Amino acid sequence: MQKRILHIDVNNAFLSWTAVDMLEKGATLDIRKIPAVIGGDEEARKGIVLAKSAPAKKMKIITGESLFQARKKCPSIQVFPGDFKLYRKMSNAMINIFLEYTDQIERFSIDECFLDMTHFVQSDEELIDKANEISIRIKNELKFTVNIGVAHNKLLAKMASDFEKPDRVHTLFENEIERKMWILPIEDLFMVGKKSGPKLRKLGIRTIGELAKQNSEDVTLKFGKMGILIWEYANGIDNSEVVCEEPEPKSIGNSVTLPYDTKDSERLYQIILSLSEQVAYRLRKQKLLATVVNVQIKTKNFETFSHQKKLGFATDETKEIYNLAKDLLTAIKKNYYIRLLGVRVDNLVKSEEHQLSFFEHKEDIKSKKIDKVMDKIKEKYGYDSIGHAGTLKEMSSKKFK
Repeated sequence: MQKRILHIDVNNAFLSWTAVDMLEKGATLDIRKIPAVIGGDEEARKGIVLAKSAPAKKMKIITGESLFQARKKCPSIQVFPGDFKLYRKMSNAMINIFLEYTDQIERFSIDECFLDMTHFVQSDEELIDKANEISIRIKNELKFTVNIGVAHNKLLAKMASDFEKPDRVHTLFENEIERKMWILPIEDLFMVGKKSGPKLRKLGIRTIGELAKQNSEDVTLKFGKMGILIWEYANGIDNSEVVCEEPEPKSIGNSVTLPYDTKDSERLYQIILSLSEQVAYRLRKQKLLATVVNVQIKTKNFETFSHQKKLGFATDETKEIYNLAKDLLTAIKKNYYIRLLGVRVDNLVKSEEHQLSFFEHKEDIKSKKIDKVMDKIKEKYGYDSIGHAGTLKEMSSKKFK
């Protein structure tokens, strides 16, 4: 199955997070707009630049250099201390947004993550839409910006996120490698360090494309195991998996922007079923149960409405989530033309901590068995291999991204 991966990298993370915190506490100056850096003990001349603002970058200040050197370049530079407790809080807030899209998250560092969206989007177009949606949500809800790389493997996604900054979404699919990646200097290739870069240039290899066109055996002879790795990377080859740390989500949700505005109830109910099925599937994968269902709509006039309701019991059943979501949609859709539809579940509890009702109906037990069988088929043949009747009808129509 074709992987669909996002790499999300916070722009000037430590400085941006400090700026957001200062503004929330009443500051009138946004330090992202002045020459500023995050650093350590400047008086002891031991501090280094951990992050810099865009104006500081224009003054040729670089991450990792000493604050003493930075001030020589820009005497008026303002230095602010790091706050790693704050940075963890900001990073976790970002993760909580990601968990509404996928549970397959690898925290590569405190300010960058890989998201495996393979089972939660149906096309590259939808993957790009989700990347843009995540970018906008982070900017609006958390008040900082990110770069997002969109690709079919982790290497290409990471390379794409390093393209033009800040606040951008870039794709790097296989048919774009020659045009977008091969033209870059060899030092821009992931895993080509300060030592291997000059060595490659001495061999006449100045760009990523020139390395990609080398004979792999020749590169391996000169650089050993690292040689075959960087040759594969230059050709966009990477089979590594997104390694998840299994964080516990506070909510799980999914949404879809429709290709055209509609108020057709039958079509909207089919989409609600598809979204409910994806949400329930993720609940079961993480061994969680939901007690609250929330439905959100966005109208053609970009008005947003949402309703939520508590279930009478904790559940991970597609049928139960769909039935309540359908009722909630009926209550809010009125006569609106809808352009975006979303389903989210909240107040999650661990399934092993939940005691099943002694009076559980046979129909409920049957529904659970159906969900489990379908989950096994999805795991073996891919998420889109099976679905409830309405879901399959919606997917086969290919009407929504």
